[in-house]
Amino acid sequence: MTSSNTQSPLDAIANDALGLDAAAASPEAAVQADETPTGPTFASLGLSPEIVSALTAAGYKAPTPVQERAIPAAIAGRDLLVSSPTGSGKTAAFMLPAIERFAQMQKAQAAQPREPRPQGQQGQADRRQRRPQPVARPGLLVLTPTRELAMQVTTAASTYGQHLRRLRTVSILGGVAYGQQLMLLAKNPEILVATPGRLLDHLERGRIDLSELKMLVLDEADRMLDMGFIDDIDTIVAATPESRQTMLFSATLDGKIASITGRLLKDPERIEIVRKVEANSNIAQTVHYVDDRDHKDRLLDHLLRDESLDQAVVFTATKMDADQLAGKLADAGFESAALHGDLPQGARNRTIRALRERRVRVLVATDVAARGIDIPGITHVFNYDLPKFAEDYVHRIGRTGRAGRSGVAVSLVHHAEQGALKRIERFVRAPLPVNVIEGFEPRKAPPSNRGFGGRGRPGGGNGGGRRFGGNGNGKPGGYGNRGGNGGERSFGDRPQGERSFGDRSNGDRNGNSWGNRSEGSRGGYGQREGGYGASRGEGNGNGNSRGGYGQPRGDGYGRSREGYSARRNDGPRGARRDS
Repeated sequence: MTSSNTQSPLDAIANDALGLDAAAASPEAAVQADETPTGPTFASLGLSPEIVSALTAAGYKAPTPVQERAIPAAIAGRDLLVSSPTGSGKTAAFMLPAIERFAQMQKAQAAQPREPRPQGQQGQADRRQRRPQPVARPGLLVLTPTRELAMQVTTAASTYGQHLRRLRTVSILGGVAYGQQLMLLAKNPEILVATPGRLLDHLERGRIDLSELKMLVLDEADRMLDMGFIDDIDTIVAATPESRQTMLFSATLDGKIASITGRLLKDPERIEIVRKVEANSNIAQTVHYVDDRDHKDRLLDHLLRDESLDQAVVFTATKMDADQLAGKLADAGFESAALHGDLPQGARNRTIRALRERRVRVLVATDVAARGIDIPGITHVFNYDLPKFAEDYVHRIGRTGRAGRSGVAVSLVHHAEQGALKRIERFVRAPLPVNVIEGFEPRKAPPSNRGFGGRGRPGGGNGGGRRFGGNGNGKPGGYGNRGGNGGERSFGDRPQGERSFGDRSNGDRNGNSWGNRSEGSRGGYGQREGGYGASRGEGNGNGNSRGGYGQPRGDGYGRSREGYSARRNDGPRGARRDS
């Protein structure tokens, strides 16, 4: 839940001082070049000076194609049916004309003659009637599939309408205490941004009345349908007046979307913005098949020790997975941290700052939280879980290979995820090569009809060529010198007595800092049998070696993060989540 005066978590992440690319961190920003725009301007689209002034202050120079087409039609009152990819400026495409309508209503009200203010007891009675009512009657409702997107839309509305006299924006999200939301709803906000599940809860409790709604926006409608919100959407729409203006935004306009547009929209203006698929020719993209979670963990540990890896982003499907995986990596000696929407603002800021200052080498993140990160040191991206939507794959791998640099993107794929992988390949219009590393072969052979790719260069064995990671007597990977005599070491430099996070033994551990390892009865890392990192050799570390980041737990890193608690909405990938 976020009010218009509350900074969105994504807004703080999008901060140049913390190492982010401003244009990418705020994908709704239009053209932010230094040159004076020669084409259409926001003023020429019919926006009021107050709104144009807010856009100028925010760094917007000229409208994007979807904004150029959608804003005039929406101001004219037309229903919209828009297909526009993420990052094309769609939030501004619906929010700017909506705020313009509020601005016009305010001007009309200001032009009307004011009635004399009543005095005495009658005046007090009138003022009591004007006090906040327990039922909110918004003029604009924006439905989004996820919490993160709702917060982003709320922040955008606050930015665009900052110069209007009275324009309150409130977001109603799952996983937030009802009491806080009731306090904000009692202020009767003009703009309501919500996820469907929690909005229905308030509708059923009589806390929200949509009978006076003037504008309805369904943002990322295709995702809402994929997440199973079709019945909720129908119930919500039934509570709105037929005279409303409706704007529907979706990545595609076929399939399920086509089946609902007839009953939601009236003679809509149809706008389709062609998606431009980035070539990403400077990013080496590969697929590694895994048998199960344990195999995936061991393989990721191995890949993260590649000598060419500087910093990496590991993407997970859920916020809970991000926390758990970051904790495992910290236990294994990696300087890791989690980044997602449930972390407190201070923890997020510290994480991004630590990443920029190279005190964090492995960032475990969810899709929206990592959007816009621009750190030159990020050389590798790992898809620990494949994204649910193919478009997100392009956004993920775009965290590496920035500014013309080369990068590596690795997807760890279970055989049951063939459908998701094929959707990604269709989206990028190319098959992804499959690599197999010696000692980490999947039990089930990878598909053979995938166009190109094949077996990757095998791991070093007895000191062969450079490879991902190192084991046995071969050339070790990772960072620094994994000599095996204990003592001070940098992240990833494990003495031979330590183990990978994918194969834990039960040695004692000092939990006061990330990488402190007390001497436990562990098998050595040096001689492996079985191919998947099971330790069989005898450890020779002295137990006092340090690894990891060295920060106290509870500071936003590793396993215990400041302010995080498991939510009922953090379900497994594919489950319905009112995020």
